Amino acid sequence: MQKQKTILVAPLNWGLGHATRCVPLIRELLSEGFEVILGSDGQALDLLKKEFPQLQALELPSYKIEYAKNGKRFKWKMLLRSPKVLKAIRKEREQLKELVKAKTIDGVLSDNRLGLYHADIPTVFVTHQLQVLSGKTTKLTSAMHRNYIKRFDECWVPDFEGKSNLSGKLGHPKSFDIPVKYIGALSRLEAEETKSVYDVMVLLSGPEPQRTELEEILMHELKHYKGQVLFVRGVIEAEQTSTIKDHIKVVNYMETADLQRALCSSDLIISRSGYTTVMDLVKLSKKAFFIPTPGQTEQEYLAKRFQKAGIVPFAEQEKFKIKDLSKVKVYSGFEKLLSEGAFKNNGFRELFGFFEGKRKLRTHSKIAFYINLFIMGFNDVLDDGKS
Repeated sequence: MQKQKTILVAPLNWGLGHATRCVPLIRELLSEGFEVILGSDGQALDLLKKEFPQLQALELPSYKIEYAKNGKRFKWKMLLRSPKVLKAIRKEREQLKELVKAKTIDGVLSDNRLGLYHADIPTVFVTHQLQVLSGKTTKLTSAMHRNYIKRFDECWVPDFEGKSNLSGKLGHPKSFDIPVKYIGALSRLEAEETKSVYDVMVLLSGPEPQRTELEEILMHELKHYKGQVLFVRGVIEAEQTSTIKDHIKVVNYMETADLQRALCSSDLIISRSGYTTVMDLVKLSKKAFFIPTPGQTEQEYLAKRFQKAGIVPFAEQEKFKIKDLSKVKVYSGFEKLLSEGAFKNNGFRELFGFFEGKRKLRTHSKIAFYINLFIMGFNDVLDDGKS
């Protein structure tokens, strides 16, 4: 009997979006007969372990990503941390080499972990950012981004190829010299018919200190809101905790089933404009209000894009007031933005055939390797990451 292929699924620990959008990919890999090993660090790994307690989990080096308190200093903060990011990339590459040498894994599915490519096994890079927006340096950072994507065998974009897409110019640049596969939008959630329980649901996540900054702003503003509020802090801990004060119920985190039910029973969602959150809200056809992370150009772009399209309004974090929620009534929300079958035509069986097929072995010179490490590190300084 042929041995089942074992795939390492490894999302970046930058907020929870990378990990949550890997959940449907892991489910499909398991349903297609693959064995899966989880790999990440911090809250991303904690989330995956809660979702798949039966699977082996490996702790990978942490990129230790933090935001500046002032969004305008975001790039400088990342510049100062770039040596630690480079160190983590080198460490995860060494860890991958050991896994391959021990024949522990047969392939890698990396969601934005930069060092998980290898010449001897098939590796996939998952991203919705084929173009990295960084203001005047967009062309430069996008070119740098392509340099490390090229180290992987395939690039999968969780979006649709045509005009009816979600990521806009992030995932659909005018020109791109790397072959990609558009695999359709990904969401771990399913729509449920439920009665309305909450007028507003707050859904937070993301690196500190900006997650806490927004939590404090929203808590202050929602004291004056007349309606039932569910506040999910997005803090993964050993146990779920909840408190109720007046009209606000606060929960530290929710696993998929509870989160799905809560979202479906809420009339309005307040959240970051991270791409994974967008995919979830589209899947559930929800109305929303976005507050992009200060300095995160990807989230700022998506927030402006959906506001301009008349779908979801947004406010800058420092300027948000509870009265801003009144704008929602003149926006369409994500109701029926895509056809009902949009999330069901991903063709995973054919997609995962990549891990079963033969491939040409690649070699990399040491010079190219170290040049690429430098490029990846500098790019990560300017890259705005994911939700």
